[in-house]
Amino acid sequence: MTTQRTILICQGTGCVSSKSTQIQREFEREMIEHQLTDVEVKLTGCHGFCQIGPTVIVEPDDILYCLLKPADVKKIVESHLINGVPVSKLHYHDPTTGKPIPKWTDIAFYNRQQKIITTHCGYINPEEIGEYLAIGGYRAARQAILAMTPEEIIEEVKSSQLRGRGGAGFLTGVKWDFARCSNGGGTSQKYIICNADEGDPGAFMDRIILESTPHSIIEGMVIAAFAIGASKGFIYVRAEYPLAIHRLEVAITQAREKGFLGSNIFNSNFNFDLQINQGAGAFVCGEETALMASIMGKRGTPRPRPPYPASEGLWGYPTNINNVKTYSYIPLIIKNGAKWFADVGLEKSRGTAVFCLTGKINNSGLIEVPMGIKLLEIIYDIGGGIPNGKKFKAVQTGGPSGGCLPESYLDGEVTYESFQAAGSIMGSGGMIVLDEDVCMVDIAKYFISFTQEESCGKCSPCRIGTEKLLNILEKIANGQGEEEDLGLLEELGELVKNGSLCGLGQTAPNPVLTTTRYFRDEYMAHIVEKRCPAKVCKALIEYYIHEDTCTGCLLCLRSCPTNAITEHKRESVKEREVKQSEEAASKGKGKKKKADTICVINADTCVRCGICFANCSTGAILKRDRPFVSEEMLSVSAT
Repeated sequence: MTTQRTILICQGTGCVSSKSTQIQREFEREMIEHQLTDVEVKLTGCHGFCQIGPTVIVEPDDILYCLLKPADVKKIVESHLINGVPVSKLHYHDPTTGKPIPKWTDIAFYNRQQKIITTHCGYINPEEIGEYLAIGGYRAARQAILAMTPEEIIEEVKSSQLRGRGGAGFLTGVKWDFARCSNGGGTSQKYIICNADEGDPGAFMDRIILESTPHSIIEGMVIAAFAIGASKGFIYVRAEYPLAIHRLEVAITQAREKGFLGSNIFNSNFNFDLQINQGAGAFVCGEETALMASIMGKRGTPRPRPPYPASEGLWGYPTNINNVKTYSYIPLIIKNGAKWFADVGLEKSRGTAVFCLTGKINNSGLIEVPMGIKLLEIIYDIGGGIPNGKKFKAVQTGGPSGGCLPESYLDGEVTYESFQAAGSIMGSGGMIVLDEDVCMVDIAKYFISFTQEESCGKCSPCRIGTEKLLNILEKIANGQGEEEDLGLLEELGELVKNGSLCGLGQTAPNPVLTTTRYFRDEYMAHIVEKRCPAKVCKALIEYYIHEDTCTGCLLCLRSCPTNAITEHKRESVKEREVKQSEEAASKGKGKKKKADTICVINADTCVRCGICFANCSTGAILKRDRPFVSEEMLSVSAT
């Protein structure tokens, strides 16, 4: 019997962690129980809308179910699949109107995107090579190897103006040409590497592509290897991505079995094979020379360039390194032509960009948009705006080495050049939205702390400079900053940028330099007024309990790790409630007696950990500026 419906079950890491494997088993069990032989249950990779997972799409109906639990499956099967009535309460609900949207094609998160390399993410089974072949997989590799010369391939990639999607944005075709023309000291040995060492906080672009369409990366690497004359390739992926590694292993095995890897590919004289190298999680190994050192079994630290990998890479041989996304574009460019790709985007930023949209945003997940799109469209159309009616404050782009762009940049176009001019970078695709409750001093401190910890320590500008930047930021956050510190932050940031050995150090100061540039008033509030406008920096705030809102439930008291919260009688409140209870009783409603105690926070004992604030269900715990006492004032007081 011909399959009439397909149940697509997301099996990306996010949904798997939320029991999507159980959901799949429940669907399979229900199919057997109800003898629904015309329905196929299929695992897929991630379709991008991670916030609403686990998700299921029923095709060809285009019906999306989200935030599912295994217990929901029976209702979907009986109501939708058997009786033809979709279950509305399990659909996505518009964050503004609250209305359910049954079809995924009507959801702004999806229909405002322009998908190229993520088109099949969430729709094909990544563990079945047959499904990749059914959408035209490996045809581009066959065409490149059997019908094109290496020079023609490289010219096509050059004409597409594809820039590397790993962060630097160097023209891919030019990079390949360097590697092809390098004689490697007279040897014919060359290598290619896929950099899948995705280490940015809040980034998961590469992971989703690895988990969802691993064959697209393999095919892109096969074409690249033929173009530059490489016989061996490495995919360097961090060990924290076990599902991605598993699916890559499955895909490589299947590709070998089909003859797409190994000897005499497509019955030609071209030989090429791949292996996976697992990284141990060092952020610096995302830098290409550190990554190569790690593959060779050395400590993952960068080295000066030149020589560049294209002339002297792995074991001294010519090596080409590209990102996961870059390789994924290659089969499509060969198949559809350079003009097809170059027609998308703007003059110097062609094609699409893949971002992880996270942070204070209603719709978070993986998105693919045309270069040149405005940040406003990404955040408010695709992202659905800021939750809880909060105001937008900034968007941090490019990972920990990126910058924080204020509201005035929302009308700006998303391109390599515009981000760089604003003091940020495109990076590998991280995009973290920040709202009014975020302190920009604290954000700068967080990111510089990350890069300082991840610095390999090889060069002193990065090793010492990032530590000094962190020390100054901590000083400001603690209310001990001076106006001269702002100039010192900027001067030191420029020194670290210009003097560091690799890209990590050269971009590490970006969060500091952009926040001092665009949010200077917030720094001045910390320095001059000794207050944190966002009420985040612990040294400058204190928690207190609003008497009229506190119900005396004692949740805050029980959760306080320092016993800074105590119970107190509240006679006036008690008398008022007794009177209200007596009035209610006289009307036959019975007594409604509340607790006659109120909790109080001892500011001297409180460590401002925020646990009570997070646990309070009535919003009775609030923040306020903490009276600042300088060492000089303490000295005068003691005298």
